[in-house]
Amino acid sequence: MMPYDFKNPDVRRRRFRPIPVRMLVPNVITLLAICAGLTAIRLSTEGRMQLAVGAIVFAAALDGIDGRIARLIKGQSKFGAELDSLADFVNFGVAPGLILYFWQLHELRNAGWIAAMVFAISGGLRLARFNATMDDPNKPAFAANYFTGVPAPAGAITVLLPVYAAFLDLGRWPAVVTAGYTLLIAVLMVSRLPVFSGKTIRMRVPPEFVLPSFVAVIFFIALLVGYPWYILSVGSVLYLLSLPLGWRSYRRQARALETVAPGPSEGSSAAVSAPALTPNLAEAPHDDRPDRLH
Repeated sequence: MMPYDFKNPDVRRRRFRPIPVRMLVPNVITLLAICAGLTAIRLSTEGRMQLAVGAIVFAAALDGIDGRIARLIKGQSKFGAELDSLADFVNFGVAPGLILYFWQLHELRNAGWIAAMVFAISGGLRLARFNATMDDPNKPAFAANYFTGVPAPAGAITVLLPVYAAFLDLGRWPAVVTAGYTLLIAVLMVSRLPVFSGKTIRMRVPPEFVLPSFVAVIFFIALLVGYPWYILSVGSVLYLLSLPLGWRSYRRQARALETVAPGPSEGSSAAVSAPALTPNLAEAPHDDRPDRLH
């Protein structure tokens, strides 16, 4: 075997091919989201909780657009998908847990730290479950419209509800209640609860509704900027109240599919389709990276 000549220019061209800029843009957005999450941790240690929570919301907004931009400019890559998982763990697992700990959970000492740590670990476990089951061939077709468990960005926004209430002068929750609420959101994240995602809904706007849609979006952004804690509080409560609706919708479609599925004796395909009817195997494309497959 001939030795590998690294000084050969042909070899260098084969090993280091130019990377299109469109492949870098989504990853730059993801890195900005990581910077926002890390900045939130720093701000929480300094006691600037409002800015820390704002950084988490900004990271969630970036997480919602990086995948869509990647698909739009055809910048998907496996590297980007792995980077996005890392960003989600930092931004929506570690950062919210530390914010809650420095804000109030430290009053419970070890118990408060355990609650914050469990929440962060739950975020990591949820992302690991997605990466391990994203190619599950047994999932039913309708399951593509559901998350399995509360997605990490939604979990990060809802777990900070006690902080929003304090910012609104609605009263500071007891530390024990905050710890219990944190553990509840952590359980919802790693659970098998089907959560409606809306990914398969066609985002088509009739021509006559284009301008009203622009106005509605601008109005919502203005409300979020002007009354952030009200919007986040109401949104968190409504999201939690909507979870049973997603479960009921999933079960209704699962029962409908079960009534038309062939019995085990009618073919080998039934052995594959039957387990997919249970929620435990409903591993739909439910990553916290909205539709991001890069």
